[in-house]
Amino acid sequence: MAASPVYDTIGRGYVAHRRPDPRWERAVTQQIGDARVVVNVGAGTGSYEPPDRQVVAVEPSTVMMGQRPQDAAPAVRASASRLPLSSGCADVALAVLTVHHWDDWEAGLDELCRIAPRRIVLGIDFDLHARFWLLEEYMPEVGEYARRGQPGADAIARAIGATVSLPLLVPRDMQDGVLGAYWCRPEAYLDPAVRANCSGLALAEPDVIARGVEALEADLASGAWHDRHADFTTRDDLDIGYRLLVGGDASVIRPGTVRPESRFRASRARPAAPGGRGSS
Repeated sequence: MAASPVYDTIGRGYVAHRRPDPRWERAVTQQIGDARVVVNVGAGTGSYEPPDRQVVAVEPSTVMMGQRPQDAAPAVRASASRLPLSSGCADVALAVLTVHHWDDWEAGLDELCRIAPRRIVLGIDFDLHARFWLLEEYMPEVGEYARRGQPGADAIARAIGATVSLPLLVPRDMQDGVLGAYWCRPEAYLDPAVRANCSGLALAEPDVIARGVEALEADLASGAWHDRHADFTTRDDLDIGYRLLVGGDASVIRPGTVRPESRFRASRARPAAPGGRGSS
């Protein structure tokens, strides 16, 4: 396990702006189908975990675990590349917007294949993601970094044997504060709290972000941004590269019980007190 998972640094206050979007949640739930046992790897605060199934969450960040709701699934502190779970212990292995943060993503995806016959991963087409207007027009350095991101959606698909790739379009009233959530609400990107809960912005060089925010603020004041993106007023959603990838055998759905190995302890995470530790 990494000594200091990335979300121990950037995950504080995460739940203020990151919550499941119901449309994305329906898409994930549909792919889970009637599976009974789900392991959520890189689970964070528990977004998109099905409430009516047996779920075990795996998360390396204590900051993130500290923000899980009191009634959330039990959480094990562990790394994706070395899951403390037996082979074939679950029906579905789930990983939502997390794989690009794993130190060894290839080993982690191998682990998903080991523990479950069906794998569901929400990944990113980084080339398309890098062309999002915020990055392309205001923070090109962040866009170039994103373009080099690994693993992209295609690499994930190959690793998990994906037979389904669903574009998750970002609706104009997106409720989960992912980086592209505010594509038609640009004023939101002026808020430091919004930026702090998007890993792509939170991990970037502060001077790069500051220059981009200053330029965006000027364009909003002058009307230049709205002139350039006038077509957004008629759009209901936008494709910013989010891809739901599904691989494995959908017919292998069976009951089971997940038992972490003895060197790890699954415990129900307590919610953080106001102003206390948080995670993403």
